[in-house]
Amino acid sequence: MADTGASVAPVAPVSWRWASFVRGAVYALPAMVVGCVWPLLGIALAVGVIPVAALPLPARRRRRGVLPLVGLLSAASLLLGSLLSPHPAVAVAAMFVLGVGAGLWARAAPTGRAAMTFCLPLIGIGLSFDPAPAAVAAALIVGGSVYAGLVSLLWPQGERPAAPAAPTPDRARLLVYAFVLGAVGATAAGLGFALRLEHVGWVTGAALLVMRPAQEQLLTRSVGRAISVSIGALAAALLGSVPAPPALTALAAGVAVAALAASAGSRWYVAPAFTTFVVLTLILALPGEDPARRLVERVVETGIGIGIALVLGALVPAVAGRRRA
Repeated sequence: MADTGASVAPVAPVSWRWASFVRGAVYALPAMVVGCVWPLLGIALAVGVIPVAALPLPARRRRRGVLPLVGLLSAASLLLGSLLSPHPAVAVAAMFVLGVGAGLWARAAPTGRAAMTFCLPLIGIGLSFDPAPAAVAAALIVGGSVYAGLVSLLWPQGERPAAPAAPTPDRARLLVYAFVLGAVGATAAGLGFALRLEHVGWVTGAALLVMRPAQEQLLTRSVGRAISVSIGALAAALLGSVPAPPALTALAAGVAVAALAASAGSRWYVAPAFTTFVVLTLILALPGEDPARRLVERVVETGIGIGIALVLGALVPAVAGRRRA
């Protein structure tokens, strides 16, 4: 069955397409080949194609030109976050301003929703990077996205029924949400810096990735991310704790990218399991890394970020609404 696009509502909690799995494996092929010789570089190449692998394939080839743009936006967002990371006070203030700005933009135009749900969390994740490593990561993402975009042109075109449009929150709710979003980003970044966490971006990114204007979506994404990240981190820690040959590690990273592509469009929030596995496997490939410590760190910091989102995004508005009533 041809992989003809992905603007279709999943009929199951986890949507799986074998054609997309094959496409994701082709995305990850250079990473798997290089990883057999240079494991660290191979896994880094796998990270580079994650932004495109996480997206459903547009049905028409002419629309697939947006895929490299996704990589460019991802790289620019990470770089911006990394430039803020050496200056905690500036970073906290910037996350508030950028959060409010993205929320107001989403209120004014549909393009602002991409900034609110995609670019803003990546800026938060960039707070974990120094500028020099972020530049390397950005280059890998841009190169990987261009390569994946070219690969996507090999897949046949097709048409699918469009998925029902997601309900759009009213403008008044989005106005309030813009300030809540800014507060969540600033609080997560501020707490990460105050606790001197090594990966401030893990807390900030987790908080912003689960945030949505509708509280039901916020709760669903929070639970989904907590479970998915824990599974992915545990799998990476188990792999990192055994003397696995480079070829096995490279194959595991490639399979994770392929599975990410195959499950794109799932109703359940399963993508973090695969992205966490690849990213944590990359970290554990560095000399002297402790898998158990990284597992605990990843799960705990993700939990902190989700907790901030739930408190400010759901609990506080609910209490305020009751008091007004």
